[in-house]
Order: sequence, then structure tokens, then C-alpha cells
Amino acid sequence: MSALTPPRAAAAAFAVLFVFYQLPEGVGMRLLGSMAVLGGLMLLFHLVAFVVARRLPARGYDAYAMRLSRGALRNLALLLPLALLAKLAVLLLGSRLGVYTLQWQVEPPAFPGVLIPLLVAAVFTFIPSVAEDILTRGLLYRATPGTWSAPLFVLVSAAVYVLNHVYRLAEGPLEWMRLFCFGLAYAAALARTGSLWAAIALHWGWNLANEALPLFVSTTVRVAWASPLLGAAAHLFLLTAVVAMPGLATYIERRKPTPPPPPPSPGPPPT
Repeated sequence: MSALTPPRAAAAAFAVLFVFYQLPEGVGMRLLGSMAVLGGLMLLFHLVAFVVARRLPARGYDAYAMRLSRGALRNLALLLPLALLAKLAVLLLGSRLGVYTLQWQVEPPAFPGVLIPLLVAAVFTFIPSVAEDILTRGLLYRATPGTWSAPLFVLVSAAVYVLNHVYRLAEGPLEWMRLFCFGLAYAAALARTGSLWAAIALHWGWNLANEALPLFVSTTVRVAWASPLLGAAAHLFLLTAVVAMPGLATYIERRKPTPPPPPPSPGPPPT
């Protein structure tokens, strides 16, 4: 059984990772306007996360609740398609409600030809999704098992997720609410299973759908204020599904009980 991350070590790790997580958008996009720099800095985050994890008691990515197992892969296979379908459902429902106008491709891209852009989208959404899950969920979870109830962990993690979007906070309460609902679903997936891979499945699936669906349908937002509400509602649905779904594998690490002290050694026999 691996060691858990002490709160002080987790706080120091969070401070380092927070700085490196903000660099890709802050420097890569907003300062330099370079996708290449953004991608390089995001890869740098993962390198720093690996180095940081090696200095934590868990010794590796298990410091972020990322132990890979058959159960974790099964959760990934169950929840990734669910997030993809949730995004598609948002577009279809939004179209019916007049929030979006959808323009489907008259001739959808042929299957062999669409594989490359789909693979590119999968890679370029997986890397930042995992980075943010490490920062706002995995590290916090490994530092606090048994300290908070699962609902309290979910609420705190969702709040951290909102605050981590420092470049979006100026967009106002509607955006905060949308992000908070996203964070609730992702943190609940971790709390339910004990593995960050469940949260990654939902987060990555949603982000992948944002990049993959435009290959097949063009979306025009007609009611700007309603679009965040639909995204928030979709994630509340995902939250409910994660809590109620049977068959999710669980891995919950518990602290080892403190062994009793050894009995005192007998003294020399009386003379």
C-alpha cells in the first residue's frame, strides 16, 4: 500500500503545479499567441508533475490517485462515451430549444480520412484534461482521504476547479456556475471510484467532443446566456449518473492502522 500525501507536502506541490499550469495559456497564448509554445509549456507541466510526484511519499503518479488497473480502464471505457454523448445531447437539445443552430455536413468526412484529425483531437484534449485533473482533484484527494466526507471533498474540489480558471473569472457568475457544475461531476467521479481515471474519462470525453463534433456539424450560438446553462445541466446529469451507475470499479486507499508497540523485553533473571 502506498503512502498518502501529507497536507503540507500537497500544499507545496499544488503551489508549484498551479504556477506551471497557468503558463501555457498565460504565456503561450495571451502573451506570445503561439500554439507551439502553449503545447510545449503544457508538456512541461507534465514533466514538472512527474518530478513533483517523485518527491511525494507515494513516489509516482499514484500521488495523484492515478494508479492504473483493470478497474480504472473499465471506468474509462464506461464514462468516456457517456461524456461524448452528453455533449452531443446538449447540441441536439439546444437546437430544439433555439439556443443553437446546427449545420450538419452534407457529405461527412470519410471514415479513414477522419481518423487522423480525431486522433489529433484525442491527444490534444487528453494532455490538458489530465493536467487540470491532477491539479484540482487528484492531488487534493490523495492528501485528504478520511479527512473530509465525500460530499465536502466534491464541493471543495469544484471550488478549486473554478478558481483555477483564472483567465475566465472575469466572465462573471454565469461562467463560475458552469465551471462549478463541471467540477462537481468530475470530483464526484473521483470520490465514487477512488481513482482519478474516472474523472479524466468525463473531463477528456467532454473536451474531446468539443473538438471532434465540429468535424461533422457546425454550431452557431443564438442565445449566449443559455449555452452555459445547458453545459451545466449536462454535468449535473453526469454527476447523477456517476453516483447511481452500477458497475464502476472502486479503489479506496485507507490509512494503515498504527501497529501496537512491541512488548518490553524481559530484564535479567533475579540472582
